[in-house]
Amino acid sequence: MKRCLLVFACFVLCLPCIAQNPDDPATSDDVILYLRTMHSHDMMQKLMEVQVQSMRQLERDVILKEKGSVPADFDARFKKEMDDLIKNMPLDEMAQAMIPAYQKHFTHGDIEAMNAFYSSPVGQKVIQELPAVSGEAMQSMMPVLSKYLSDWKERMKNELESSPSSSPAKSGQSASPDKANQ
Repeated sequence: MKRCLLVFACFVLCLPCIAQNPDDPATSDDVILYLRTMHSHDMMQKLMEVQVQSMRQLERDVILKEKGSVPADFDARFKKEMDDLIKNMPLDEMAQAMIPAYQKHFTHGDIEAMNAFYSSPVGQKVIQELPAVSGEAMQSMMPVLSKYLSDWKERMKNELESSPSSSPAKSGQSASPDKANQ
């Protein structure tokens, strides 16, 4: 009798594992395991640290363009502010907030496959190298992005200045100062 009870208990306890279909929606626990496998907390922190370097250079370029020089203590002040930003970032809350998005887009089977990949040696290498790759990629693309944004701003400025709605005659104002005084 005890043996039958033990077999029944094992069956009942294992049923959720057996019954989980790969096409079922990902559970919160599936996503949490995936985020742990990805070392998401550490990865987010490393990615932010890498992004800070790009942000510092972008901010430095903007200040140089606008003012011609950067304050002497710019780097120290910027580093302190960014260190504080990263140190106090609510990473755990952010991870919890991401769970529904993963559940919406991935099934239980998808999460299992991703966990299998990121648990492998190649997956772990991807996790390890991704922050450095992202940083190098951002540095490489920053000049392209800066030029594009500068050109875009100039185009927008020109379009706004030449648009019919911005001309005085179209906006109900007099086209010439002489007519306005009559």
